[in-house]
Amino acid sequence: MPLYQSAYRANHSTETVLLKICNDALLAADEGEVTALCMIDLTAAFDTVDHDLLLSKLQQMFGINGVVLAWLRSYL
Repeated sequence: MPLYQSAYRANHSTETVLLKICNDALLAADEGEVTALCMIDLTAAFDTVDHDLLLSKLQQMFGINGVVLAWLRSYL
């Protein structure tokens, strides 16, 4: 089990992962670093979308490839 996984672990939740993310961002800001965060909710978002077309557009227009594209393909 990954060290920072919050799902399906005793005493871990969405609250603990959000605290970790906020803490990491604050520590980075203290060091003068920039933090970017992209959050997506995939719940039923793609039920009516042509999955092959979506994956093709993500790859061609946004340069999503490799492991990330494979993860999205597996999810869909």
